[in-house]
Amino acid sequence: MFKTENDILPDNVAAAVYEAEKNYIIQKNDYINVEVYTHGGERIIDPDFELLKETGLQANQMLNRPNPNYLIQQDGNVKLPMIGMVHLAGLTLQNSDIFLQKEYSKYYEDPFVITRYVNKRVIVLGATEGQVIPLENENTTLLEILALSGGLSNDSKAHNIRLIRGPLNNPQVYLIDLATVEGMSKTIKKILPGDIIYVEPVRRPLPESIRDLAPIVSLVTSGVALILSLGNL
Repeated sequence: MFKTENDILPDNVAAAVYEAEKNYIIQKNDYINVEVYTHGGERIIDPDFELLKETGLQANQMLNRPNPNYLIQQDGNVKLPMIGMVHLAGLTLQNSDIFLQKEYSKYYEDPFVITRYVNKRVIVLGATEGQVIPLENENTTLLEILALSGGLSNDSKAHNIRLIRGPLNNPQVYLIDLATVEGMSKTIKKILPGDIIYVEPVRRPLPESIRDLAPIVSLVTSGVALILSLGNL
């Protein structure tokens, strides 16, 4: 195991994490964070703070006020301000945003909602196609996390697993080899909340080339079929 940061691009990792998280299915006992904005979320994209200048210091204080977390109860419901009890268990975070925007539209003009999962979790990317694994036990090992994500398939490079720890603009990156007994014995034993695990997928050039060419082949085939049908008229 050794640190390596040369081929980790923060923007790419952040985008992959976002995609994985928005598809996370909300479950009972989860804690979520819900932010509600009006007018399509214009306050979020206020780079010059013009809106805050217009509304004064009080709005600025409201903006910096901590946003509480909300517990998904055993029946899948959660109690949120103004709208009361709503059922969110079973929804993805993205679907939760859409659902809550409709609920808050009863009170606000063009609401924009951001739902976040705030439990301790680990993100698994790469060959697993992006998953959020709740970290229920802080003594969980890398092998256990990989097992929870579905394990390593034939499409995974067991010798090239990256563990990304810390802020993405300056992370610690570890290269882990699980293809050998020696590599497994040297792996990081304890996974920390917020860790990102990247399992490099096996590249198969021929199938990928065929997949990329499929639309072109389909278009050519359709064109030839059309020409032949016109010739028979």
